[in-house]
Amino acid sequence: MADSNFIDYVKIYCRSGNGGAGSTHMRREKYIPKGGPDGGDGGRGGHIILRANPQFWTLIHLKYRKHIMAEHGGAGSGQLMKGKNGADIYLDVPLGTVAKDAETGEILFELVEAGEERILVKGGRGGLGNNNFKSATNQTPRYSQPGEPFEEGWFILELKLLADVGLVGFPNAGKSTLLSTVSAARPKIADYPFTTLEPNLGIVSYYDDQSFVMADIPGIIEGAHEGKGIGMRFLRHIERNSILLFMLPADEDDISNGYRILLNELKEYNPELLVKDRVLAITKSDMLDEQLKSEIEAGLPGDIPHVFISSFTGEGIKELKDMLWEALHKETEDIGAPTVLFPGDSNQMEIPSQDENEI
Repeated sequence: MADSNFIDYVKIYCRSGNGGAGSTHMRREKYIPKGGPDGGDGGRGGHIILRANPQFWTLIHLKYRKHIMAEHGGAGSGQLMKGKNGADIYLDVPLGTVAKDAETGEILFELVEAGEERILVKGGRGGLGNNNFKSATNQTPRYSQPGEPFEEGWFILELKLLADVGLVGFPNAGKSTLLSTVSAARPKIADYPFTTLEPNLGIVSYYDDQSFVMADIPGIIEGAHEGKGIGMRFLRHIERNSILLFMLPADEDDISNGYRILLNELKEYNPELLVKDRVLAITKSDMLDEQLKSEIEAGLPGDIPHVFISSFTGEGIKELKDMLWEALHKETEDIGAPTVLFPGDSNQMEIPSQDENEI
């Protein structure tokens, strides 16, 4: 990963600007020896602002920019002159970026819309000049406010890819091969586990110049939610996908059990992932004849649509794209908690509904 340009996690120190001090000044002119207070207010300290920019897809531009400090506000002066506001610093980040407090782990906000701006660290307010404190009983106040101090802290920025379809499967399940087949993306493909070490995005063309975005997520193994394999590093990218395409190879020893393991890893990481629509693709099906397909089909879970595909021969690719398109555009229905059914399995796994997992 050292030579990769895909950076989806950075930790940065941010410090806003101090507010400028208000001025304590009395108006003194040639023929106005006692003109009263005319001290101006101090300027606001600079904010540090995150801005969602659809032209960015990685956080690499922040990897080596660890300390970010905004400008201090200027002090006020006589003749009611306000101090200059400190310049704000804008940090452009990809859509899907999550900002967290590094010390507490608290999620501060998420940026999911193009052009959306959120203040990460707020600049201090400028102090009031003595002109603001004059009154009928105190016509010459000789005091003003100092500016508010800056805010600072360490923050974590995490990227969760935004995509219509996310590919979920074990290493070497054929996810990268499928993405290269249905889109112009060219992820690294090789015959060994964990070839994919970073997510890849591809635009899948459909009829009438329509398209949808597919994300190839690095392979999951049993225990990934505990940090095994690549661990939880890339599981978060699955959270922002509308449809989950589970991919299991035809030479898997037990496809139903493999699906169950993948589903459980998602459940342990974030139970809300289980309310997403799912499609099951049996890859490398060019190795199967009709009899083997029938035997495999008999043991598949009954609540999820499935299709046999082969990226090598093109078998089932059209049907898969149709299924994904239909799933992406079907009307949302509140159907309660679906149940994962495995033939002959008395221990049914209840999938919690959206209401049962509200945060």
